[in-house]
Amino acid sequence: MNTYKHKTALVHQKELRVRGFHVDVYQHVNNARYLEFLEDARWHFFDDMGLTPLFSAAQCAMAVININISYRCSAYFGDDLVIETSFSQVQSRKVELKQIIKLKHSDKVITQALVTFVAFDQQTKKAISFPPTLLEKMHSLMSSS
Repeated sequence: MNTYKHKTALVHQKELRVRGFHVDVYQHVNNARYLEFLEDARWHFFDDMGLTPLFSAAQCAMAVININISYRCSAYFGDDLVIETSFSQVQSRKVELKQIIKLKHSDKVITQALVTFVAFDQQTKKAISFPPTLLEKMHSLMSSS
């Protein structure tokens, strides 16, 4: 896990090499595959930042309610990518993550996304406010030094 601070929020980095099964008939990463890359990076972010056990302890889960994604350029077989994940907004009932996929050792942005999610009660399957321990932890990651 690599992390660094950017404009107050802690930024988590996950590296990924584009493999043969990631590319389509046009020999580039298909747009739907980027959603999988972003989801994998979010799970690593939650695990590495200690959020996953807090969700489990509170018996709640995350549900993505919106993804706004912009494709900037293609990634190809063998490319080494870095996926950056950070909180951009934390509210009591919804959270927004900023995710950027870059070509490693470059500032070249492949894809960027804003992902909004809510907490939901695993028993009732309804959206709930984030439990105080989760909210506190997420706020600390937004202003981590």
